[in-house]
Amino acid sequence: MATIFEGAGVALVTPMKENGEVNYDKFQELVDMQIEGGTDSIVVCGTTGEASTLTHEEHLECISVVASCVNKRVPVIAGTGSNCTQTSIYLSKEAQKRGADALLLVSPYYNKATQKGLKAHFLGVAGNVDIPIILYNIQGRTGVNIAPQTMADLGREADNIVAVKEASGDISQVADLMYLSNGELDVYSGNDDQIVPLMSLGGKGVISVLSNVLPKETHDIVALYLEGKVKESAELQLKLLPLIHELFSEVNPIPVKKAMNLMGYEVGPLRLPLTEMEEAHAAVLANEMKKIGII
Repeated sequence: MATIFEGAGVALVTPMKENGEVNYDKFQELVDMQIEGGTDSIVVCGTTGEASTLTHEEHLECISVVASCVNKRVPVIAGTGSNCTQTSIYLSKEAQKRGADALLLVSPYYNKATQKGLKAHFLGVAGNVDIPIILYNIQGRTGVNIAPQTMADLGREADNIVAVKEASGDISQVADLMYLSNGELDVYSGNDDQIVPLMSLGGKGVISVLSNVLPKETHDIVALYLEGKVKESAELQLKLLPLIHELFSEVNPIPVKKAMNLMGYEVGPLRLPLTEMEEAHAAVLANEMKKIGII
């Protein structure tokens, strides 16, 4: 299968009303802002989208609404991972029906499958859908690392497993993955502070939290690199590093929702067990946003 996208995909927040319900009407504004800013793909119902606290009905409605709002302008990637393989299969099949162009599958969390179990899980999902799949490796949130060899094997065993969102933070692991997959898997950075290093090893871009507040600049980090303007790309990455750090000063998506509310996007509160940002952290975040002129 062809590359799903090259550039910066946004891991979109899920807007909420003050009463905690999903604010489906707000998605159109957020999607339009992203696409006008140059975002190359929209990821809905990922970690940043608080997928773990959405009901299945809400989860699938978010995918339907975002696919409709995007209206084929850029690829829509639906997060449909679960720690239950049957649940992931169900969500993935429904996401395909509802207009998703690709899927993002986080490794099963909490039950901590072996590498053999991970393979069986991902192949089980891949065999039930016809759209491309991005594996999502983020041991810090799942408790398990997908080994580079496992990812490379999966790419060879399933035609529709085509990419990896790598958020291990381990650049040596990324190098191993690039070597073992030999160009058969596209790799995206799952960390906004590692876009340039990952692209230097052959990455296709980033699936980004930062894009929620700075879609153009995040897109430009990748675009400049792809144009051969490595120095300019790195300079922009480093310029935004203080803001990136503050966007992860508490667990994602607490700070990015705060940032978007400070910018006037009215994306609402978080769902428990996530709580509003500590005032001291929020003040530092606001200060960094003022420095670069976005509030």
